[in-house]
Amino acid sequence: MQADCGFRAFCGPRPTFPLPCGALIGRIRDLLFGAFTTVANIKSAEKRARQTIKRRARNVAGRSKLRTAIKGVVNAVEAGDKEQAMSKLKAAGPVIDSAVNKGLIHRNKAARHKSHLNARVKELSA
Repeated sequence: MQADCGFRAFCGPRPTFPLPCGALIGRIRDLLFGAFTTVANIKSAEKRARQTIKRRARNVAGRSKLRTAIKGVVNAVEAGDKEQAMSKLKAAGPVIDSAVNKGLIHRNKAARHKSHLNARVKELSA
């Protein structure tokens, strides 16, 4: 129940606007960040800004690959498919290790992920 605030325009239901679909969100992101103009005035600072954009895109892709590999193992374990969980775990190991070598995550975090995933797969087989 809404309280009467004295302003009729604000008391009614709020209009909802449809969100753009997934394809449009990517295009909007490209428009916003693809044509990125820097505030830098010095040539070296402009170059660093360009490098930062490239590095961030690489890091986002690497983290996405890492999360996908981890989710693959978790989903296989939750589905109860032992063979698929084992194969996904074998595939996820090198992905996690490469994320450490690229500096995306700390080696202790990688060890923790591998340990927890291995324990879940072991628990499934027991």
